Amino acid sequence: MARFHIALALGAATLALLVTFQLISHFGLPALDFLHITFDASMRRSAPNQYPINSPYDVEEEGADDGTLYKVGVGKADITGPVVEINMMGYADPAQVGSGLRQRLYSRAFIVGDIVNSEDRFVYLVLDTQSGDTAVRYGILQGLSELGPEYAIYGKKNVAVTGTHSHSGPGAWLNYLLPQITSKGFDKQSYQAIVDGAILSIKRAHESLGPGHLSVGSVDINDANINRSPFAYLANPEEERMRYEYSVDKTLTMLKFQSARNGKNLGVLTWFPVHGTSMLGNNTLITGDNKGVAAILFEKAVQGSEDAEEGFVAGFSQANVGDTSPNVLGAYCEDGSGETCNFEDSTCGGKNEPCHGRGPRFREKDEGASSCFEIGKRQFEGAKSLYDEMLENENLVQGPGVKSLHAFHDFSGFSFEHPNGSTVSTCPAALGYSFAAGTTDGPGAFDFKQNNTGSPNANPVWSVVSGFLREPSEEQIACHHSKPILLDVGEIENPYLWTPNIVDVQLLRVGQLIIIVSPGEATTMAGRRWKDAIHNSALASSLTAGEDPIVVLGGPANSYTHYIATEEEYGIQRYEGASTLYGPHTLNAHINLTTSYLPYLDSSSTTSPPRGPEPPIYVNESLSFITGVAFDRAPFFKSFGDVLSDAESFYSPGSLASVKFIGANPRNDLRLEDTYAAVEKLDGSGRWVQVRNDDDWSLIFRWRRTSSVLATSEVEITWEIEDDAERGRYRIRYFGASKTPISGTIQQFEGVSSAFGVT
Repeated sequence: MARFHIALALGAATLALLVTFQLISHFGLPALDFLHITFDASMRRSAPNQYPINSPYDVEEEGADDGTLYKVGVGKADITGPVVEINMMGYADPAQVGSGLRQRLYSRAFIVGDIVNSEDRFVYLVLDTQSGDTAVRYGILQGLSELGPEYAIYGKKNVAVTGTHSHSGPGAWLNYLLPQITSKGFDKQSYQAIVDGAILSIKRAHESLGPGHLSVGSVDINDANINRSPFAYLANPEEERMRYEYSVDKTLTMLKFQSARNGKNLGVLTWFPVHGTSMLGNNTLITGDNKGVAAILFEKAVQGSEDAEEGFVAGFSQANVGDTSPNVLGAYCEDGSGETCNFEDSTCGGKNEPCHGRGPRFREKDEGASSCFEIGKRQFEGAKSLYDEMLENENLVQGPGVKSLHAFHDFSGFSFEHPNGSTVSTCPAALGYSFAAGTTDGPGAFDFKQNNTGSPNANPVWSVVSGFLREPSEEQIACHHSKPILLDVGEIENPYLWTPNIVDVQLLRVGQLIIIVSPGEATTMAGRRWKDAIHNSALASSLTAGEDPIVVLGGPANSYTHYIATEEEYGIQRYEGASTLYGPHTLNAHINLTTSYLPYLDSSSTTSPPRGPEPPIYVNESLSFITGVAFDRAPFFKSFGDVLSDAESFYSPGSLASVKFIGANPRNDLRLEDTYAAVEKLDGSGRWVQVRNDDDWSLIFRWRRTSSVLATSEVEITWEIEDDAERGRYRIRYFGASKTPISGTIQQFEGVSSAFGVT
């Protein structure tokens, strides 16, 4: 999350006052010595019920498993929530409220299972959301349990829920109070869209399960990210920094899924660190930001190719994203001076607000859309070049088994041995003053500055607000040193918890690949240390049976715990350090727990780590001041879907075709797995064929309330006609749903423009 500035805290104080005063698998396999079974087609022909198509024995007729065969499946489903009238999640700006859609959001599910032991399996979800979340994960697990015994295999241990960290999706779905404040509370429609879509993507992945191979590769993408806090990064030991060429990780790692039945590729899962902040804080159109762009570009690029299965899924997961930025041209003062921002605290003339990062197409005044598409395209191009190379030269994932682990751990006071031999402890969650300063991707308001330690010289109102919410104890202040505490959120329970103190600890392994599932945004160096620690521990314990461990980090996942900075970066107290919730030893606590739990990932392990304390779920208790849709009306003598402003007769490539319709509130129908807007082309047989929809970056859907009293609204659909668009006859179609007064009945309708030519 980029920031919670003054509106958040004052709103928080008001809200606080208000509330204060008010299994087995369905195959039925017999108990056999699986390690000595070699399957061939005659076994299925002689006993088709005992060896169904989707059984662990379903390997190629050519021979037995050579140690590289797993069960694999992929799935994708729509999770686009309300695209209007809901505060967007990421920048925490109450004024940033959705007004339409540029690209739909998806859940992409990847399932990996042991070819023999069906109990050993994991699901890795990539959601086009700001993060994973405690309540969302709970809802997904509940929904899976209701699908029947076939899905009992999926649970807390083996389901990882990660977000791409997009800052341009609808909010109001998170479990804890702090992120709910700017969204006016919790919205069940927004929440349920994510949960239902995630479940559907897992169901589709499960239904596609079959024997397959996994291969892993990597490629450097040098022009898609930079470090937005280099001053903090330089606080890390020089000897450590000298091991790396860049101040951010430039490597994209890819896991490719291939069917053993027909040799076709099912999908790819990638990890690359870059913030989902290409779309700027003044954007109000829903998108999956740069990773959403990359995923859809990849899926469209392989569609129909001989080497890819129909329904190919491309997941672009986050990595150690904490201090990365897609604004690759650097941070500049937008005060007329054109100078670079101050290196230490990202200010301009002592002010925080004018300092903004610049994306590659920053001169386009389009709320960051051109830069977003470009950064997404750069990730796609790097990933596609790697994919093409892996078609010829594969590095197969191999080795004993598939394992997963998950535990909850209370970070409000976890004591452990520091690498230097001393005993240290984490702290109840708290946020520092530099948290309110924001970042160069989204600066905060008033006079907060990054690199803020000691006694903050900030607006005195903040001291009053901070103390009113909760005055941190001397013990808490000492525990968080050198963070000056602005919001002592981990110790506020009124009306319910503001942030998590119960943290998810999760690791996944298939063969030599180990996935760290991080609940917070690890900075570049924090991620490197964490991955190195897991790698070295796995190597020392022969966890990967002689293969060199490949370690990746994905997140923010499962529950959002803000940032994970190194101790040295924490001491600088820029945004990332101030947002490291549990004090200076947060990173080492994560390393301590995950390395301690590594033996549970051994192929011979039959036990799990202690489950730990369950986090609270506030889905049915959360506050909400979000009003629903009362009803819709068309203007007098008009009907829903009527054209208000029609298309012109002809357009040239590169121009804009725009049509306005009499509309209704899009919250009446989210049109999941469907579209609000479409471009249709007249084919040679006289039929209108859909050629663009909500998945296309070039097609923009905007909604505007024209009268709150009369409940009227209008929709504008704009097609940014691509330079390479085919010549021909086109029209624009709008799909809507209105809500009737009194009865509240939802009625579908459509609108269509006149035909126009692209010449």
